[in-house]
Amino acid sequence: MANAQKQAAACVNVHILTENRLLRETLAHLLGKRNGVCVVDVSESMEGAAEKIAASLCEVVLTDCLTAERAPGLLREICAENSSLKVVLFGMEENPECFLKAIYLGVNGYILKDASASEIIAALRAVVEGEAVCPPKLFMGLIKHLARESRESSKSAERKGSNGQSLTRRQLELLRLVAQGLSNKQIASSLNLSEFTVKNHMRRIMKQVNAGDRYEAVDAVRSSGALAGA
Repeated sequence: MANAQKQAAACVNVHILTENRLLRETLAHLLGKRNGVCVVDVSESMEGAAEKIAASLCEVVLTDCLTAERAPGLLREICAENSSLKVVLFGMEENPECFLKAIYLGVNGYILKDASASEIIAALRAVVEGEAVCPPKLFMGLIKHLARESRESSKSAERKGSNGQSLTRRQLELLRLVAQGLSNKQIASSLNLSEFTVKNHMRRIMKQVNAGDRYEAVDAVRSSGALAGA
């Protein structure tokens, strides 16, 4: 009796979600024969799946629904509703874009279409224990993607931080007038400058903030907070 209770406690409760009937029945049969895995329910459609999954009190959702139209929204909903619930995608392509999409949706395991039943079971157990599962071939792509995002984020922060700080008071004054919709001629008259001087100021400003035109320069400097109220 004690052993049976111990095994039940160690059992990974799985909810299978796939619209493919043959696949659904095959997985339920295969997993049902393995110790340590319990199929608590199955869903044949994404319609109403979130509620059914919640009611099943499962620990892991095993699904192949990434490519369906409603799949991203459903996966995001499942992951958001219960932070402790794990999601494992199986039957996936070795596609970096699909893999990264799954990561951003909150998926914990990504299993390729040539995976064996034993590999699927190992993945289910791993995610319940707090591990992430991904194909080794795609892991390096994830590392490179994160490194690239980090570099771009740093450059963006550096650019936002520097925009406006390197401009003179006169240049900021000029940009405020641009933000109000004034032409170079109107700005020149307002600041008692020649139109040629205003144009030179604008060229230097655009170069300093790496902007393609005067309005992009305004947006870039405004994002740094230097044009507050403009």
